[in-house]
Amino acid sequence: MGAEKPVIYVVSENPGKLREIRFVLGKFGFEVEPLRARKLEIQSDDLEEVARVAAESLLGRAPEPFVVEDSGLFIASLRGFPGPYSSYVYRTIGCEGVLKLMRGVEDRRAKFVCAAALGFNGSVSVFRGEVEGAIIEEPRGRGGFGFDPIFVPLGHAKTFAEMTLEEKCAVSHRSKALETLAMHLLERLNLHR
Repeated sequence: MGAEKPVIYVVSENPGKLREIRFVLGKFGFEVEPLRARKLEIQSDDLEEVARVAAESLLGRAPEPFVVEDSGLFIASLRGFPGPYSSYVYRTIGCEGVLKLMRGVEDRRAKFVCAAALGFNGSVSVFRGEVEGAIIEEPRGRGGFGFDPIFVPLGHAKTFAEMTLEEKCAVSHRSKALETLAMHLLERLNLHR
């Protein structure tokens, strides 16, 4: 009989996010279990602080190890907007609203940033990942979620929404944060790969 895979709980109800997290952490041998839990969501311009406080609010109430992940799209010409408020902005004005704000704007530079907080052994560690890119003029693609149809990562021709799960996870902000988190956790669990 093979050894059981270590389980990691992910506090999210976003199916797109869960699919990506399962894919990335699965490469490190983790079994991902979604966890519905009420976490404290603070308003802050700092993604890492948002993720850390949410994770700290779950210590002692959620099975460990668990992950709370927060991501944001930071647009240079909009002074980093929507940043940590990306999910709210997506729900209220969506991709079309952001494109309207950027009509006639030449500087299309943007970056996606992810802060993944790990709750383990009663403490929280936060891991950051980011990917530079640009906002295009029209949405393209049907994959991904959120602002994926309007973001093209640097060095690529496709938007995140046009990429396969494998292609997106090879370059995404979320993958970068989660890969560092997974290596950290494997080390702490003494399960070096």
